[in-house]
Formats: sequence, C-alpha cells, structure tokens
Amino acid sequence: MAWFKRDRNNIETAGKKREMPDGSWVKCQHCSEMMHQKQLESALYTCIHCGASFRVNSEQYLSILLDEGSFREHDRKMHATDPLEFSDSKPYRERIDATIRKSGLQDAMRSGMGKIHGIPVSIAMMDFGFIGGSMGSVVGEKIARSIDRALKNKCGLIIVSASGGARMMEGAFSLMQMAKTSARLTLLHDAGLPFISIMLDPTTGGVTASFAMLGDVNLAEPRALIGFAGPRVIKQTIGRDLPEGFQRAEFLLEKGFLDMVVPRKDMRDTVALLLRHMGGDH
Repeated sequence: MAWFKRDRNNIETAGKKREMPDGSWVKCQHCSEMMHQKQLESALYTCIHCGASFRVNSEQYLSILLDEGSFREHDRKMHATDPLEFSDSKPYRERIDATIRKSGLQDAMRSGMGKIHGIPVSIAMMDFGFIGGSMGSVVGEKIARSIDRALKNKCGLIIVSASGGARMMEGAFSLMQMAKTSARLTLLHDAGLPFISIMLDPTTGGVTASFAMLGDVNLAEPRALIGFAGPRVIKQTIGRDLPEGFQRAEFLLEKGFLDMVVPRKDMRDTVALLLRHMGGDH
C-alpha cells in the first residue's frame, strides 16, 4: 500500500506552490473571472475577460484621461463645514475628518486645468471614495469655479461623475447645488463653449438629476449604473420586475439618455475628437 501513502514533504511543497501573495489576484464582479493585479493595471483597471470597468479613484482616472503631467489642481484646500451640526450614526464633522484622513482628499471632487491630446480643458472629477462621491456645497462650488475657468480660458469643460447623489448631511445646502451648477452651465452654453459629461459607475441621485445629464455630449463607461433612484427602490415602489440591464449605460443609450458608451481605453481619444469637432481646441 506504499502507493497509497502521501509524503508529508511533498504535501507541504505543493501547498507552498499554491500559495499566492495576498492581493495579487482580483475577481471581476461582473463575469467572476480572475486576473492578476498587474494585468488589471495594464488594462486601465478594466476586466481583461469581459471589459467591465473597475472603480478607480480620482487621481487614477485623471491620469488615464489627461496628458501625462498636464493636470494642475485648483481649490485643493477647500473643505466642507457642518452648517446643520448634523449627526446620524456619528457627527458629520467626525465623518468628514475621518474621510479626509483616509482618502487624502478634502472633499469628493478634484478640479483644475489639464490637457487632452494637447487641448486645454477645465476639468472636475468626482471621487466615490469620499462619502460615496456625494455632492455637498464644496462639490457644487468646485464645479462652479471649473465653469468660470473654462469661460476665462475659453476652453471646453469636462465633468466626470461618480456619485451616490446629494449629501444628506448638508440638507438644503446640498440640494441647492443642483440649481447652482445647472444655472452656471447656462453661461457656458451662451459662450458657445463645449461641456462633455462623463458618467462612471455609479452616477445617481441629485448628480444625475442636474449637471451630469446636461452635457452637450453625455458619455458613459460600459455597464455603468446611471439613474436617480436605485433599481431596488424602484422595484419596491412599482412592485414589478425591471427590464434586463435597467439603468445600465447600454440601456440608457438605447433609450436616448446617453450619446455614447465608451470603453475606458478609448475615452481620451473620444473626448479629444469631440472637443475638436465642437470647437473646444482653440
């Protein structure tokens, strides 16, 4: 029965061969296939099997979209206050401080000037990692200032959205940003300058209901969740099963809410082409 016995040394060696460094492999949430972290990074954080886009932070996405070394951040130190002295599971002030320490951001948006294929743009980029990318008074003000920079420099505006919606901890101060940003975009339209809106996964709530859907051209990444209320809330409200892929980018494109669904690897070239056609390359 010697053939039936297993050598302990061989078992330990085999076990060591199967061990993988922690965090080296990543599972796609859409197709469940595995890929190495380096493969994911090389593919701009998209699945090499199904093409689904992984969520990235604002710094990573800006490096993908803009020319290398061209981004100059503005209003970096602007941060939220607590005008309502709001508290739920913890005081809002504590939540802000903890998120600032964790993310290294002062709020849910980076904004500034950059270039895409050499074309100057004013850009505002939301960061879902800061309280779900929620829109408070700082986000609204940064968008307003980004529009002002586009007007001053006579260049195109790009807003990249990734948000759970308005920030409830700021109440009416947050909701007023919907009107503020929408009204400011009218000035850009009157000046004949292009506004390209890019929607990442997810783009929901008051962000979708205001500036995110007001682009001269509305773009989205494949399979991005885009809508006002979430699918679960809608289903509970109407008591019916929702269409396949409801509120995903491809569904919205089919229904006319989006102009294009663009893979991440093609986004920079697509935006540059649009800016040239729309007169934003002066």
